[in-house]
Amino acid sequence: MEFFTSKFVLSFILIVSINFFISISSIADFFDCISHNISSNSSHIIFSPNESLYSDILQSTLQNLRFNNTTPLAIVTPLTYSHVQATVVCSVEYGHQIRIRSGGHDYEGLSYTSFDQTPFVLLDLNQLRSVEVDLEAKTAWVESGATLGELYYWVSKKSNNTFGFPSGECTSVGVGGQLSGGGYGTMARKHGLSADNVIDAFLVDVNGRILDRDSMGEDLFWAIRGGGGGGSFGVVVSWKISLVYVPPIVTVFSLPKKLDKIGTQLVHKWQYIGNNITNDLFMNLLISPLPQSTTMKVTINGLFLGTAKELIAIMDDTFPELRLQLNNCTEMSWIESVVYFSIYLTGQSVDTLVERRPWPKSYFKAKSDYVKKSIPEEALEKIWKWCLEENLSLGMEPHGGKMGEIDEAAIPYPHRKENLYIIQYIIAWGDEGFNTTEKYVASIRRVYEKMTPFVSNNPRGAYVNFRDLDLGINGKACSTSYEKAMKWGSKYFKSNFKRLAIVKGEIDPTNFFCNEQSIPPLVLSQSF
Repeated sequence: MEFFTSKFVLSFILIVSINFFISISSIADFFDCISHNISSNSSHIIFSPNESLYSDILQSTLQNLRFNNTTPLAIVTPLTYSHVQATVVCSVEYGHQIRIRSGGHDYEGLSYTSFDQTPFVLLDLNQLRSVEVDLEAKTAWVESGATLGELYYWVSKKSNNTFGFPSGECTSVGVGGQLSGGGYGTMARKHGLSADNVIDAFLVDVNGRILDRDSMGEDLFWAIRGGGGGGSFGVVVSWKISLVYVPPIVTVFSLPKKLDKIGTQLVHKWQYIGNNITNDLFMNLLISPLPQSTTMKVTINGLFLGTAKELIAIMDDTFPELRLQLNNCTEMSWIESVVYFSIYLTGQSVDTLVERRPWPKSYFKAKSDYVKKSIPEEALEKIWKWCLEENLSLGMEPHGGKMGEIDEAAIPYPHRKENLYIIQYIIAWGDEGFNTTEKYVASIRRVYEKMTPFVSNNPRGAYVNFRDLDLGINGKACSTSYEKAMKWGSKYFKSNFKRLAIVKGEIDPTNFFCNEQSIPPLVLSQSF
């Protein structure tokens, strides 16, 4: 992080203030523009900072309290696609940047804040949340503002729990963000990422046009499925997805183990098992400090697409060291397993998936890595020590199965074959608040640096849905060169990054849709 002298700080504040007041002077014209471009009463969808509902809407899905000091020029909550079109057209006309938010779980707050203080309009898609299921075609249209919980609930309900969709475990995440970044979840080894199962979409481009797959073309359709399309290429308002069959009975388990010698041996063995076992079984690890203790624990969680007896037979054959017993397992419907894995909803009715309860907020920082070669036991013991010293938690989720069968250029998400698992590092804090951010961020950076010998390299991979600004950012007002953006782009997308930048140059050459880690436009003299 850069530190400015007081002279530079004062100059920076002065420039920001001038830009802010210039933008405020045109915001009334922006409001008028939207009013003239929509048929309904704009007062129901546009909110300025001096209105009573502004703060409630802004806070409604904001998850990371590190970015709780943002103040958009206005918030637009579209009820129809024409509202989205008007917002884009008027923002372009009056020179206002926009940020696009669906669920608000963006780890670095890029969907609702601006780090260089450039004034912006927040386009909050929260009210675009319909789910239309076509059982005969085994597809659904889902709008970007729907939560994963709402998607799961309506697919299950309308199919009598016959169909589901492979996506994330956190049910309050917005569909728009999840699908535009890839979407990893408990059925990824069986059915691939969420984005692997997208077959069409409606996108509002920089000119305010609504494009579907045919009219946008295959290059842009490729880019929005995993290329971080929510902030780079346009506003995806709706997605057409392929549904997947789920059996009438699934089995779940959660086994906590102390990370002593035996616990470490289990983690070591899991590295060989998790990505090679039947595709019907997903086993992840959650590693965290034991409260009021000097040791770590690992919780081994599993979802098996079948009965408990079938699962026990597989585990006895492939992972007997875990000693999984029938009394450790619970049979349930697939939709009930969604609630089970949802952390904050565990034990609740499936109806809670559509209640949109307020989600717990906290200050946190996350990072990610991919592991291609199993980590030795001695090294694992060192890792537990580092995490304990820094009060850090790890999540490890297996790849393999369908994830390894799909070509790394099929969609922008490239981390396929040869990856054993993904690691998510996360550190959270509460009462200390914003003033201690640097302390905790420094902690997670230290562990991340120490992990360098054990994870992927050239480039060191990262998952774009676990957004991490430590990897690099675009310049002021989103301006940066393709070459500079490679610093972070290659980590998220590997060789797919160049194709993403070329697509960006074709669909949005002036870089209207941008944020601190959006895809920069690469304009070539001839097509690739």
